[in-house]
Amino acid sequence: MSNIKTKTKTIFNNTQGTLDKDVYSSGVPLVIKGLVKDWKLVELGMKSEDEAIHYLKSHYNGSPSNACIGEPEIKGRFFYSDDGTDLNFSQLKTTIDNVLDLIQQEINQKKPRSYYIASNLIDTHFPNFRQENDITIPRPESELPLEDQRTSIWIGNRTTACCHYDASDNLACCAVGKRKFTLFPPDQIANLYPGPLSPTPGGQALSMVDFDNPDYVKYPKFAQAEEQGQIAELEAGDALFLPSMWWHQVESQTPFNVLVNYWWSNSAKHMGPALNVLYHALLSLRDKPEHEKQAWKHIFDYYIFDDAKQASEHLPTEAQGYLGEIDGRKSRMLRALLLNKLNR
Repeated sequence: MSNIKTKTKTIFNNTQGTLDKDVYSSGVPLVIKGLVKDWKLVELGMKSEDEAIHYLKSHYNGSPSNACIGEPEIKGRFFYSDDGTDLNFSQLKTTIDNVLDLIQQEINQKKPRSYYIASNLIDTHFPNFRQENDITIPRPESELPLEDQRTSIWIGNRTTACCHYDASDNLACCAVGKRKFTLFPPDQIANLYPGPLSPTPGGQALSMVDFDNPDYVKYPKFAQAEEQGQIAELEAGDALFLPSMWWHQVESQTPFNVLVNYWWSNSAKHMGPALNVLYHALLSLRDKPEHEKQAWKHIFDYYIFDDAKQASEHLPTEAQGYLGEIDGRKSRMLRALLLNKLNR
C-alpha cells in the first residue's frame, strides 16, 4: 500500500443544489460533505443496489454505450497490458441496462468480472435524470463564449481508474457506493512515471505505479510524490472538487457504484484542447539540439507562460495581430494557418 497520510480538506454546510464560488476558486481539492445527499438516486442507493439500478433503468433511453469489461484477474484495475502496447480489458458497444444486468448477476461473487461504463453524457442517455439529480456550477460573465459544461455518469462495480489527469475542473459527486481518490498536484508528474500516450483508456497517460504495491526500486521517485499526495474518501451524497490537471486515481469500493461528474473550464470555447500543443511539440521541439530547446523555452515563456500582455503592450493596437486578444475569428485564422503549415 502507498504511504500517503494527508487527508483532503473537508468542508461542511455548503449550500445544497449549487457549488459555492469560493470552492471552485480555491484552486485546491476539497471534499464537500453531503452536497448532493438530497438527490433521488442517492436516496434510493442508500436503500439497496437493486433500487438504484431500477431507477437508472427507468431513466435510460436505450442509447448504446461503450462498456469496459475486465476479466477477474485484473481485480478491477483498468490499466495497460503487460508490454504497454495495449489495454488489459476489452471494450464493447452495448446498452447500459445490459451492463447493469451483468453487474447484478455477479454482485455476490467473490471474483466477478470488472464492469465500467465511463463518462457517458447524462443528457444523451438519461434525458430526465437531472430533474431529480443536479447541481448548479457558477460560471463567470464573459464576452466570449466559454467551454461547454459536460455532465457525465460513471457506472460500475469494484474498479480502479488508475492515476491520470483531466484538463477541466471537476466536481465528482458520489451518488451510489463509496469512492476513494488519491490525489497529487500537477508538479508531481515526473514522480508518477506516466505511461504511454497511446493507447490510453480515456485520452491521458496513466501512472505506471501500482499504488497497492509500489515498486520503489523501479519507481524510486514515487516516494517523493507520496509526500505531496492526499486521500479523499467519499460516501454517497458527498462531492469532491478537483481542480484541472491534478493527478488522481479513483477506486470504487463497493459492489455497485455510480459517480456523476461535472466538467467545465472557464476558458474561451474557441481555444481547443491544449493536449494538441503537446503532440505538436513532440513533433517539432523535443528532439532539437539542446541549445535550441533552451532558446525555445525562453520564447514560450515570453509569449505563453509569463504575463501574456508583455508581448503586445508595447505595440500599436493595429499591429498586435495574434499577440492581442484572440476571438473566434482569429482562432479560425490561426487554425487555417496551422493546417496549411502542417500540410506542406
